[in-house]
Amino acid sequence: MVQTSTKPLTLEEFLQLPETKPASEFIDGQIIQKPMPQGKHSTLQLDLGANINQSLKPNGIARAYSELRCTFGSRSIIPDLAVFTWERIPRDENGEVANTFSLSPDWTIEILSPDQSQTKVVRNILHCLAHGTQIGWLIDPDEKLVFAYFADRTLAVFEDLSDRIPVPTFAAAFNLTVGQLFSWLES
Repeated sequence: MVQTSTKPLTLEEFLQLPETKPASEFIDGQIIQKPMPQGKHSTLQLDLGANINQSLKPNGIARAYSELRCTFGSRSIIPDLAVFTWERIPRDENGEVANTFSLSPDWTIEILSPDQSQTKVVRNILHCLAHGTQIGWLIDPDEKLVFAYFADRTLAVFEDLSDRIPVPTFAAAFNLTVGQLFSWLES
């Protein structure tokens, strides 16, 4: 849903607005509300985030965040999963995780929802890549495939159950095949 106003908002004005449910993003001067996650989307998002954290968090390599607002490069977006290397996680004066993340994730993951614009989602992934993200995934639960977008803007499609989905170099300890990913929808 695109909301329009009589006067275009700035990014700073958008960030002062109350949060919406589902969340809204600020893209190219427009407020765009994300679709409400449904069963497949939610299952994949939670299980994938948990598995990434189980693999990378104990050794202080990286951490996955679900539905985290990331504001950078004149946009404020909310990837389904945003993964940050340990040293790039913003901290407050107490050394705790900060509330505001004003940087691109190291790895961005989007899960396509029914009736969601694939073009909009891909544009957010490309925006992340243009601002330092190492790799972006677009997971399509209906087609049972994963598009991987690399920093050099190349694209690869993974759809065979045995295909190992590529991860950023810092996440080499995390291994996942297409079959493993989509098997979570059965349990």
